[in-house]
Amino acid sequence: MFHRWRRLDYPGLEVLHWHEHAAGISARSVIVDAGDEPFGLVCEWRLDRFWLSRSLKLKLTDAQGERRLEIERAGPEQWLVNGEPRPDLDGCLEIDVSATPFCNGLALRRLGNQPGELVALYVQAAALSVEPSRQSYERAGENWRYIDLGAAKGFTAALECDEHGIVRNYEGLFAAL
Repeated sequence: MFHRWRRLDYPGLEVLHWHEHAAGISARSVIVDAGDEPFGLVCEWRLDRFWLSRSLKLKLTDAQGERRLEIERAGPEQWLVNGEPRPDLDGCLEIDVSATPFCNGLALRRLGNQPGELVALYVQAAALSVEPSRQSYERAGENWRYIDLGAAKGFTAALECDEHGIVRNYEGLFAAL
Protein backbone atom coordinates (compact mmCIF):
# COMPACT_ATOMS: atom_id res chain seq x y z
CA MET A 1 0.00 0.00 0.00
CA PHE A 2 1.15 3.49 -0.81
CA HIS A 3 0.46 6.64 1.25
CA ARG A 4 1.49 10.26 0.90
CA TRP A 5 1.07 13.19 3.26
CA ARG A 6 1.92 16.85 3.05
CA ARG A 7 2.71 19.06 6.03
CA LEU A 8 0.12 21.71 6.77
CA ASP A 9 2.16 23.93 9.10
CA TYR A 10 5.17 24.39 6.77
CA PRO A 11 6.53 22.80 3.58
CA GLY A 12 7.06 19.08 3.87
CA LEU A 13 6.16 15.74 2.31
CA GLU A 14 6.14 12.08 3.29
CA VAL A 15 5.89 9.04 1.02
CA LEU A 16 5.28 5.67 2.70
CA HIS A 17 4.95 2.18 1.27
CA TRP A 18 3.93 -0.81 3.39
CA HIS A 19 3.27 -4.42 2.58
CA GLU A 20 2.25 -7.53 4.44
CA HIS A 21 4.26 -10.74 4.29
CA ALA A 22 4.41 -14.01 6.26
CA ALA A 23 6.39 -12.50 9.16
CA GLY A 24 4.29 -9.34 9.48
CA ILE A 25 4.42 -5.89 7.91
CA SER A 26 7.30 -3.87 6.50
CA ALA A 27 6.98 -0.14 5.97
CA ARG A 28 9.44 2.33 4.47
CA SER A 29 8.92 6.05 4.63
CA VAL A 30 10.85 8.97 3.15
CA ILE A 31 10.19 12.35 4.76
CA VAL A 32 11.35 15.76 3.57
CA ASP A 33 10.86 18.41 6.23
CA ALA A 34 11.44 21.90 4.83
CA GLY A 35 10.78 23.83 8.05
CA ASP A 36 13.17 26.27 9.70
CA GLU A 37 15.80 23.55 10.18
CA PRO A 38 15.25 21.28 7.14
CA PHE A 39 16.01 17.58 7.20
CA GLY A 40 15.37 14.36 5.35
CA LEU A 41 14.39 11.23 7.25
CA VAL A 42 14.14 7.61 6.11
CA CYS A 43 12.14 5.32 8.41
CA GLU A 44 12.18 1.54 8.06
CA TRP A 45 9.58 -0.16 10.26
CA ARG A 46 9.33 -3.86 10.98
CA LEU A 47 5.95 -4.79 12.48
CA ASP A 48 4.52 -8.13 13.50
CA ARG A 49 1.31 -9.43 11.94
CA PHE A 50 -0.72 -7.54 14.58
CA TRP A 51 0.94 -4.22 13.58
CA LEU A 52 3.09 -4.13 16.74
CA SER A 53 6.44 -2.40 16.20
CA ARG A 54 9.34 -4.85 16.39
CA SER A 55 11.99 -2.40 15.20
CA LEU A 56 12.53 0.96 13.56
CA LYS A 57 15.62 2.18 11.74
CA LEU A 58 15.93 5.93 11.17
CA LYS A 59 18.43 7.74 8.96
CA LEU A 60 18.45 11.54 9.31
CA THR A 61 20.22 13.89 6.91
CA ASP A 62 20.49 17.56 7.84
CA ALA A 63 22.98 20.45 7.79
CA GLN A 64 25.19 18.55 10.29
CA GLY A 65 25.43 15.48 8.05
CA GLU A 66 23.95 12.02 8.45
CA ARG A 67 22.95 10.29 11.69
CA ARG A 68 21.24 6.99 12.44
CA LEU A 69 19.05 5.65 15.21
CA GLU A 70 17.91 2.06 15.68
CA ILE A 71 15.11 1.09 18.04
CA GLU A 72 14.30 -2.54 18.76
CA ARG A 73 11.69 -4.12 21.02
CA ALA A 74 13.52 -6.23 23.62
CA GLY A 75 10.39 -7.40 25.47
CA PRO A 76 6.70 -6.52 25.67
CA GLU A 77 7.53 -3.05 27.06
CA GLN A 78 11.35 -2.96 26.93
CA TRP A 79 13.54 -1.34 24.26
CA LEU A 80 17.05 -1.25 22.88
CA VAL A 81 18.27 2.00 21.34
CA ASN A 82 21.32 1.60 19.12
CA GLY A 83 21.79 -1.86 20.67
CA GLU A 84 21.80 -0.60 24.27
CA PRO A 85 19.07 -1.32 26.86
CA ARG A 86 17.08 1.79 27.82
CA PRO A 87 15.34 1.13 31.14
CA ASP A 88 13.98 4.72 31.09
CA LEU A 89 11.76 3.56 28.19
CA ASP A 90 10.32 0.56 30.08
CA GLY A 91 6.56 0.68 29.89
CA CYS A 92 6.44 2.20 26.39
CA LEU A 93 3.95 0.22 24.32
CA GLU A 94 4.56 1.67 20.86
CA ILE A 95 6.84 4.03 18.90
CA ASP A 96 5.74 7.57 17.98
CA VAL A 97 7.91 9.55 15.55
CA SER A 98 7.18 13.29 15.53
CA ALA A 99 7.57 13.69 11.76
CA THR A 100 4.92 11.19 10.62
CA PRO A 101 1.24 10.46 11.24
CA PHE A 102 1.82 6.75 10.48
CA CYS A 103 2.63 5.91 14.09
CA ASN A 104 -0.67 7.26 15.47
CA GLY A 105 -2.44 4.45 13.63
CA LEU A 106 -0.09 1.98 15.34
CA ALA A 107 -1.04 3.40 18.75
CA LEU A 108 -4.74 3.12 17.90
CA ARG A 109 -4.25 -0.51 16.89
CA ARG A 110 -2.37 -1.15 20.13
CA LEU A 111 -5.38 0.21 22.02
CA GLY A 112 -7.63 -2.17 20.05
CA ASN A 113 -9.23 0.80 18.26
CA GLN A 114 -10.82 1.72 21.58
CA PRO A 115 -10.43 4.98 23.51
CA GLY A 116 -7.59 4.86 26.01
CA GLU A 117 -4.12 5.92 27.09
CA LEU A 118 -0.68 4.51 26.51
CA VAL A 119 2.94 5.47 26.98
CA ALA A 120 4.76 5.79 23.67
CA LEU A 121 8.46 5.76 22.91
CA TYR A 122 8.52 9.27 21.44
CA VAL A 123 11.17 10.10 18.84
CA GLN A 124 11.80 13.80 18.25
CA ALA A 125 12.77 13.41 14.59
CA ALA A 126 14.95 16.47 14.02
CA ALA A 127 17.12 15.67 17.06
CA LEU A 128 16.84 11.85 16.87
CA SER A 129 16.18 11.92 20.61
CA VAL A 130 13.90 9.50 22.47
CA GLU A 131 11.79 9.76 25.61
CA PRO A 132 8.63 8.21 27.04
CA SER A 133 5.47 10.22 26.39
CA ARG A 134 1.92 9.57 27.63
CA GLN A 135 -0.83 9.82 24.99
CA SER A 136 -4.58 9.60 25.03
CA TYR A 137 -7.00 8.79 22.22
CA GLU A 138 -10.71 9.59 22.40
CA ARG A 139 -13.53 8.94 19.95
CA ALA A 140 -14.79 12.01 18.08
CA GLY A 141 -17.73 10.66 16.08
CA GLU A 142 -16.26 8.49 13.30
CA ASN A 143 -12.79 9.95 13.93
CA TRP A 144 -10.35 10.25 16.83
CA ARG A 145 -8.96 13.00 19.05
CA TYR A 146 -5.29 12.68 20.03
CA ILE A 147 -4.30 14.28 23.33
CA ASP A 148 -0.62 14.58 24.28
CA LEU A 149 -0.11 14.16 28.01
CA GLY A 150 3.70 14.00 27.86
CA ALA A 151 6.33 15.42 25.49
CA ALA A 152 4.01 18.11 24.07
CA LYS A 153 1.58 18.23 27.00
CA GLY A 154 -1.67 19.96 26.15
CA PHE A 155 -1.43 19.46 22.37
CA THR A 156 -4.59 17.97 20.83
CA ALA A 157 -5.57 17.14 17.25
CA ALA A 158 -8.38 15.44 15.38
CA LEU A 159 -7.33 12.30 13.47
CA GLU A 160 -9.11 10.78 10.48
CA CYS A 161 -8.13 7.20 9.58
CA ASP A 162 -8.65 5.07 6.47
CA GLU A 163 -10.00 1.51 6.28
CA HIS A 164 -6.55 0.12 7.24
CA GLY A 165 -6.29 2.27 10.37
CA ILE A 166 -3.71 4.56 8.76
CA VAL A 167 -4.12 8.23 9.65
CA ARG A 168 -5.22 10.16 6.57
CA ASN A 169 -5.58 13.59 8.10
CA TYR A 170 -4.01 14.94 11.26
CA GLU A 171 -5.50 18.29 12.22
CA GLY A 172 -3.09 21.18 11.67
CA LEU A 173 -0.09 19.00 10.75
CA PHE A 174 -0.65 16.41 7.99
CA ALA A 175 -3.08 15.80 5.13
CA ALA A 176 -3.18 12.81 2.80
CA LEU A 177 -2.51 13.46 -0.89
